[in-house]
Amino acid sequence: MKGLCKKTELLAPAGSFSTLKAVIDAGADAVYAAGCKFGARAYAPNFTTEEMLTAIDYVHLKGKRLYLTVNTLLKGHEIGELYDAVIVQDMGVLHFVKKHFSDLPIHASTQMTVTGAYGAKLLLDYGCSRIVTARELSLAEIADIYKQTGAEIESFVHGALCYSYSGQCLLSSMIGGRSGNRGRCAQPCRLPYELLDSRKKAVSKKQKDIYPLSLKDLCTVQMIPELVESGIHAFKIEGRMKQAEYVAGVTGIYRKYLDLYEEDSGKPYQVRDEDYQKLLALGSRCGFTDGYYKRQNGSSMVTFRTPSHEKSIEGAAETKNIEDNSAENKEKIKGILRLFINNPAILMLEYKGIKVETEGDIVQTAKKQPLSRETLFLKMQKTGNTPFCFENLQIEMEENSFLPIGAINQLRRKGIEKLTELILNKFRRTPPADENMAHSMTVDIHPDNKRNCMVSPKNEAGSQLSRSLAHLSVLTETMEQFESVIEQPEAERIYLDSSILKREQLCTRLRYLVSLAHAKGKKCYLALPHIFRMETAHWYESHWKELADSRIDGCLVRNLEELSFLKNMGMPVSGIQGDYHLYVYSMEALKGWETLSLHQYTLPVELNAKELRRLGGSKGEMIIYGFQPVMLSAQCLHKNIIGCDGKEGTSYLKDRYGKLFPVRNHCDECYNILYNISPVALFHQFKEVQSLNPASVRLSFSVEDSREVALVFQYYRQALAGTLNKEHYLLDFTNGHFKRGVE
Repeated sequence: MKGLCKKTELLAPAGSFSTLKAVIDAGADAVYAAGCKFGARAYAPNFTTEEMLTAIDYVHLKGKRLYLTVNTLLKGHEIGELYDAVIVQDMGVLHFVKKHFSDLPIHASTQMTVTGAYGAKLLLDYGCSRIVTARELSLAEIADIYKQTGAEIESFVHGALCYSYSGQCLLSSMIGGRSGNRGRCAQPCRLPYELLDSRKKAVSKKQKDIYPLSLKDLCTVQMIPELVESGIHAFKIEGRMKQAEYVAGVTGIYRKYLDLYEEDSGKPYQVRDEDYQKLLALGSRCGFTDGYYKRQNGSSMVTFRTPSHEKSIEGAAETKNIEDNSAENKEKIKGILRLFINNPAILMLEYKGIKVETEGDIVQTAKKQPLSRETLFLKMQKTGNTPFCFENLQIEMEENSFLPIGAINQLRRKGIEKLTELILNKFRRTPPADENMAHSMTVDIHPDNKRNCMVSPKNEAGSQLSRSLAHLSVLTETMEQFESVIEQPEAERIYLDSSILKREQLCTRLRYLVSLAHAKGKKCYLALPHIFRMETAHWYESHWKELADSRIDGCLVRNLEELSFLKNMGMPVSGIQGDYHLYVYSMEALKGWETLSLHQYTLPVELNAKELRRLGGSKGEMIIYGFQPVMLSAQCLHKNIIGCDGKEGTSYLKDRYGKLFPVRNHCDECYNILYNISPVALFHQFKEVQSLNPASVRLSFSVEDSREVALVFQYYRQALAGTLNKEHYLLDFTNGHFKRGVE
């Protein structure tokens, strides 16, 4: 085999047991599937507990593996319902599994948005055995992760692509309450939109019924050698919502070409056109793209015309028989049947070096008609619904031997059951005692007896919820906002977004801006980029001394990469503030982050007031105002629709109802931020916010001008004083999830 010495794994999805059988028979080395809860596809059929146990045994008997997905965010009361997991997004799940199932391999989901070696190393050190990379990474970036960490890397090779970085999309959540982080995405990216400029005028007349957020399906079968050579150990096919025929058909073609490549016949690697056409026939969105592996972004990756997943009749017919023929794909076993009069019948079975011997009834002397070898062969071959069939069966018997047919069938069943049990024993794990699990849960019974919840923490005086809010942080993304905020006496901490200056200016002017904040008695933190990929990491590595010398008081971190980077650079933990992107949905998650030396965090934006109360927020910062980012994308709307001019600015995406989503393109880091149509504003909910007792609150400014900044501060002062006049308030705002929460 070329490249890496470890055999590449082909990993296929299974949304149902029938699909699982089909993809195993089509050549998958492993499958990933969800139970009835906590998978990233909540509306797939998924598995009941009984089906999951059957599925686990089925794949193990086939010599394959099953990865249970728990790659959603779990609320506090749900953590106790988790008993097994492998693919994870939530830090609480990771902490829980590591503590209770220490021998269970943990795979960091693509939902964790690992974009570089810093994040990969952090998770490997924490106990993850595999990193599922963000879909946006290039071959060079994946190779860099492998070179620096030696990580076992899993990457997507076929199927649907999200417009946003996985784990960073709140669009479905904010507009409809169906959170992608909870496996319930309503796919608003597959709807039509129109791009407007900063004056809210259409940037192009050719935008009627286009789908600028809908990406084509990924297909990399022609890139298998490059993918393997970059360090990818597991090829992941997307499609737990797809039918068995589709997933099995795709799996079969990737199996064929992965085997051809690994045979190393010396022939040039080439995919036959008829096989590529079969993949197209199975289904695609306006054809295929080879994704981000060789490009940063581009209009060639976008469907524009239609977002629907379409397949041809030929494609469906080509693979319709895969599932139906799955019964023929049984595991081959060898057997010896011995029948000697006045001795127990003996059946010896062997499967891949595993041997068992089973005794049956005493063999009798035939009174009328003795057993024939033909009859014994016929009865022994009836292995029914078991995963086995006889590849070779020897029969050793005395003449005139006899056993009732029922005894023969019983011997065969007992032998196969014993063989099955022996094969599966090596996969069994001893679960933790329930009492120990219960003791580990930091969940109390609330006096209202409605459900398990966390009791809000008490302050030093011992009384609950008694202190008023005294700490105010403010995020600024423009110089105009910063200049306005430093004049506001209530602002104690200012987050200077890294995009406030161009990179070439950041090192030279940051010290001056920090000094302005300090002169006004305010702390000044640098808010690092939302996405921290290899090129960005290299820039910050080479300029960190200059940035640190600016006397910044700390950093606001948005991802695992930055947390690991700052630890590596020696930043004191007291100077690291986690943003809401580092999800803290439960006390278990909080413990996990604290293990990683993150002690200051931002309260989740998807939890409602009751859920935040259960979580407790004494160390958490709560966002009470701001246009919520709902998408972080490696794509660029401006570039894809009218071309790249390298100019940063704000544009607007208009939906089918005429609502406008602000969009900002960050050219230095090359990503877009799509903001919600209305700002979250909780000034009218201030008493309830205070009752949650957060460590601090935050005003987040993004597209506001100085007049709007001043107005928001006016509302803050009124809310703090209890004099807010709701008749003279924001014309357009949302409570976010403060009242409704998410499913």
